[in-house]
Amino acid sequence: MSSRPSSPASESTGIGGARSEAQTSPARGEIEEPFEDESDLLGGEPLSVGPDAEEEEEDGEELFGDQMEADYRPMPGLDRYDREAMDDVDYDEMSQGDRMAAEQELNRRDREEAARRGDLDLIYDESDDEEAPRRKRRMAERAAAGDVDDEEMIESIENLHDTKGHSVKEWVTMLGPKTEIANRFKNFLRNHVNSKGVYIYKDRIRRMCESNHSSFEVEYPVLSSKENTLGYFLPEAPLEMLQIFDEVAKELVLTIYPSYERVTSEIHVRISELPLIEDLRTFRKLHLNQLVRTNGVVTATTGVLPQLSVVKYDCSKCGYVMGPFVQSQNTEVKPGSCPECQSSGPFMINMEQTLYRNYQKITLQESPSRVPAGRIPRSKDCIMLGDLCDRCKPGDEIDVTGIYTNSYDGSLNTEHGFPVFATVILANHVAVRDSKQIVESLTDEDISTIIKLSKDHRISERIFASIAPSIYGHEKIKCALALALFGGEPKNPGDKHKVRGDINVFLCGDPGTAKSQFLKFAEKMAPRAVFTTGQGASAVGLTAYVKRAPASREWTLEAGALVLADQGVCLIDEFDKMNDQDRTSIHEAMEQQSISICKAGIVTSLQARCSVIAAANPIGGRYDPGMTFSENVNLSEPIMSRFDILCVVRDEVDAVKDEHLARFVVNSHIKHHPKPDGKEFIINDDEPSEELIPQEVLKKYIVYAKQNIHPKLQNMDQDKVAKMYSQLRQESLATGSLPITVRHIESMIRMAEAHARMHLRAYVQEDDVNMAIRMMLESFIDTQKYSVMKSMRDTFRKYLTFKKDSTELLYYILKQMTNEHLAFNRGRGIRENVVEIHENDFLDRAKQINIRDVKPFYESKLFKSHHYKYDSQKRLIVQTLTDDIRET
Repeated sequence: MSSRPSSPASESTGIGGARSEAQTSPARGEIEEPFEDESDLLGGEPLSVGPDAEEEEEDGEELFGDQMEADYRPMPGLDRYDREAMDDVDYDEMSQGDRMAAEQELNRRDREEAARRGDLDLIYDESDDEEAPRRKRRMAERAAAGDVDDEEMIESIENLHDTKGHSVKEWVTMLGPKTEIANRFKNFLRNHVNSKGVYIYKDRIRRMCESNHSSFEVEYPVLSSKENTLGYFLPEAPLEMLQIFDEVAKELVLTIYPSYERVTSEIHVRISELPLIEDLRTFRKLHLNQLVRTNGVVTATTGVLPQLSVVKYDCSKCGYVMGPFVQSQNTEVKPGSCPECQSSGPFMINMEQTLYRNYQKITLQESPSRVPAGRIPRSKDCIMLGDLCDRCKPGDEIDVTGIYTNSYDGSLNTEHGFPVFATVILANHVAVRDSKQIVESLTDEDISTIIKLSKDHRISERIFASIAPSIYGHEKIKCALALALFGGEPKNPGDKHKVRGDINVFLCGDPGTAKSQFLKFAEKMAPRAVFTTGQGASAVGLTAYVKRAPASREWTLEAGALVLADQGVCLIDEFDKMNDQDRTSIHEAMEQQSISICKAGIVTSLQARCSVIAAANPIGGRYDPGMTFSENVNLSEPIMSRFDILCVVRDEVDAVKDEHLARFVVNSHIKHHPKPDGKEFIINDDEPSEELIPQEVLKKYIVYAKQNIHPKLQNMDQDKVAKMYSQLRQESLATGSLPITVRHIESMIRMAEAHARMHLRAYVQEDDVNMAIRMMLESFIDTQKYSVMKSMRDTFRKYLTFKKDSTELLYYILKQMTNEHLAFNRGRGIRENVVEIHENDFLDRAKQINIRDVKPFYESKLFKSHHYKYDSQKRLIVQTLTDDIRET
């Protein structure tokens, strides 16, 4: 298409007097021909030029005037066009919807092209006029000119980890990285799904809002696996990163629930499962201002106090309200001068507009099991803010994730003479290790496994066998510990008369019989346990003690071992080494399960709802079966009657039993050593063992049963219990070995409830009562003199054989018959290598204890391991004698 000049004046002069391009170059699309003068171009009519033409050349061209329409008159010399380039087709008028669709398609193509080039942020969007038009337009213009500063741009995904020489703390406070971190974390919370396709954090936020809470958990391993840059920055600059996380979380919550700010003004992100767990004694300068994780026992807590969060001040001279000022943990924030009247003070805190938050300080001490030998446990102050307050109480074992920071302490500098900073942990996440938390953490798979286990009719025998499986024998002790770990049901009718539900166990016997090992196993198995020894425990250490607080100089109460073990187990080793005065102090704790304090003006009562499992050696070191229990043990009758189960452990010489014990110990050590040449060791387990329950499953089973099962006494056989109590009282009076009191009736009820709880039963059945009576009788008979023990076993035989493994009883009978046969032949001077016993004689003895089927006994490990064989044709039981068996 040809170009035509606008006017003759424009041919000679442009704006500002410059020569026009139309005169110096031919128009496009036309043939370049010479013209004589301007009249030829204009069709023969010369254009009159006004008198001010020279002035216009200097001042510029007047585009609007009287002759403006002359620019559009026909010019035959210039109106020549290329027909192929002309578009003279008639088009239909485009509708508004089609126009918008075309605009959207063009915009989409522009964005795809910009994304390919990498300058998507520079594309103009209509929303820019509302958000930040000047800034974004300026950035687009500078980017087009090639003058772009990287630090002012929003950081892209690829280079966020490149801090460009800055420290992490400086880097995350800059506008670009801060915005990118916020965007990434928001995307993580919105889009992260688990293996089942569930949006985890959206669901957590929903449940948080349903409960009107103000915080939710984010697992660090999940965050670092999805956003590894955020996982790297978080431990290095925790204060700044957590502040960004909280702002993002609040924005997200308010997007979903716009009115949730009425419930809480702050939303906190709690970081859990930090991989590295530090001990309190290992904190050094390296950990300052880092995100750390540690655990310990809470020994002291302060009350919940209000702390200034966002402060506003009133100027006392002009009344102007200054603020808000965000209060930090270390120093008090105050304004310098009033912006209204320029006064330098005084300023008063505006109570109405100032925001407060809850504040609590706790003392965290190393767990007793983690303190190195010969060292005293270290402790550290821990600050709880917001909804973390009152999450724990003294005695709780907690897992804390927080910021290890410092605070100036003038008293330390006065004491040491040079600048020293006190360190505290500013808590972000607190997890209390108690039974309720373990139950809440159980998965559906765990609960189904527990329910399936409880359907086994031999579950109680399996639990007994799974108690300390690395210790040979001692079935009575294992049974007693299992009953104590499950416990009975406490009762408090009308809040007037409290009856304990915990079962106390006392182990007494010869040295080297694994008493301390049983206590250590119970410590690991119980969800909450405190272990102490009689030699290193005093009366106040077991109960509670009063001391002055270092800061306030006021008298405060510190919890002892029994208080720390509340709703758990207190294990006391070397019980006989305690002083009588110290031992008397736990009388109230063992029966009433409370500790009364009246010292230094403090009158109170502390809860001590725990089972006491104690172990002691008899007088002189070894137990004398020729004396009664009270003569063997230096304990008073009041404290002996408070123990529900008494277990006497004797180290008797038995060649066969000792051989099996030695083989069991050696095999146990072999199993825990590397296998040479990759070969499996074949362990010959001579003990008839039940199918053992894995230790982790058993621990979950115990916690689940204690938390959810509360057995009730309904159709209990009262006559049986009354008759048993009457018989025991008569035997106790006759032998004088152990006093039987009313407490023993309650003990039987507690053991019956514990046995019912093992089976996850809601009601106590007859089997549970029979088991409790058997345990009570075994506890009573074991404390008798050896001379009356046998006759007493015959008296109560029908109770003692209840649910006892008949294999051991049959082996005991068979061993007795073998010894009688050998003794008879020895008296006749006959020495033989094989003993033959007729099956009918053996069956007659078995029927006396109500055992009629002995075939499973012939297949048992115990029968075969003692070199017995059964000849079904001759109906004989044959034993091949070894030297050891012949000596016994």
